[in-house]
Amino acid sequence: MTRAWISAGTNVDPEANLRAAIASLRREFGELLLSPVYQTRAVGFEGDDFLNMVVGIDTGLPPHRLRARLREIETRQGRVRGEEKFAPRSIDLDLLTWGDLVDEAAGIPRDEILRYAFVLKPLADVAGAEKHPGAGHSYQQLWRRFQGRQTDLVPLDWEWW
Repeated sequence: MTRAWISAGTNVDPEANLRAAIASLRREFGELLLSPVYQTRAVGFEGDDFLNMVVGIDTGLPPHRLRARLREIETRQGRVRGEEKFAPRSIDLDLLTWGDLVDEAAGIPRDEILRYAFVLKPLADVAGAEKHPGAGHSYQQLWRRFQGRQTDLVPLDWEWW
């Protein structure tokens, strides 16, 4: 089994969609590691705030099959993929890392880890001592050095019931 980290974000009926995504991931992969949930402003477009978090799973699926499963979950939750990269979405599930794999062609590890607070901070919260496969530093170290916008990152007191 390989530990994979997945970012989850939504700004369309965000509480319901985030809960539904976690329930789907739990059905597919069993026990999950869940970061805190953060509210953030939309990036790249004007829109409602997002709820973002990071989810850890253990999987035997290779990265391309795991990504296909994540897309299936997104589709079941009404995600419509359009031409616009930055747009409202019911759920966005992105594979961040897959073990220690570094595969630039496959986008692993995902570059958003080092670019966006709403990805790095939850990852640092739930897997702080783990090292980024490409950068070689722990997620906590990377968060302490993070130079991007952190001001719009609001931790939520979230109950999963």
